[in-house]
Amino acid sequence: MNGCHRLCRVVALGWLASVTCLASLRGQASRISSRWMDDLNWMEFRQIVPAQVSTVLLTTGTLEPHGVVNNGADNLAPVKIAEAVAPEVNALIAPHIPYGVTGSMAPYPGATNIPAEVYAAYVKAVLEGLVRNGFKNIIIINGHGGPQSGVLARVSAEVALEHKVNALEIDWWGACSEVAQQVFGNPGGHAGENETAFIQAINPKLVHKDLYAETTSTPNPGPGSWSATPFPSSIGLYKKGEGMPHDFDQKKADEYIKRVNACVKDLVKDTLDKWKKAGFD
Repeated sequence: MNGCHRLCRVVALGWLASVTCLASLRGQASRISSRWMDDLNWMEFRQIVPAQVSTVLLTTGTLEPHGVVNNGADNLAPVKIAEAVAPEVNALIAPHIPYGVTGSMAPYPGATNIPAEVYAAYVKAVLEGLVRNGFKNIIIINGHGGPQSGVLARVSAEVALEHKVNALEIDWWGACSEVAQQVFGNPGGHAGENETAFIQAINPKLVHKDLYAETTSTPNPGPGSWSATPFPSSIGLYKKGEGMPHDFDQKKADEYIKRVNACVKDLVKDTLDKWKKAGFD
């Protein structure tokens, strides 16, 4: 009897050790060392995509003037949003595309402009590369509007239809426009109170309050009703007389970025859930 008990005990301990080992291996497999594709080596990536992660966030922006904040505001904002959103939606973050279709702001110092047809071809090649690497859900977080938004919407739809994947393009300021109204009491604008606050929340040193007196704003009349190159001001308000960055309130800035991140996260989550329910996962 004692021998039987000893044998049973050995078998039980061996089984427990095996289960513990398997659990440990599964735990190691489930851990992702980084959400940034740049940080992963090819063996890590092969293990993660698509077995554990099938969603990727691609950010893009451009270099152009933004009133009293940095020329790279359109690059910095979407990257920070992706950084906040990625763990919440189980996504990896693709390397950022920093040059875009700047348009009428291009003549300002430090700005760049990529022709729309060149940008479209490049972005499409990037998206197709992400598809080949196993991603099923491609989420573009865009930091720059105008013609660039249209290019991204068109190209992402083309890739989705041609390769039978899912694509979502988000202009963060537009998708979360109600947040600006809630926090500031106005719709803001390009380099307006909302966008300036977003940069202030990321890095206050990039906001040059001392230069504010030299800035002017231009309200945007209805789309298609006018155009000017160079654009008359580095600040373009969505509504006349509302949205100029004037008080630089840090608490409002911190609240704004928090709410925008939550807004984008909710949009991505909702879209992913609906794709899954519709059988597109």
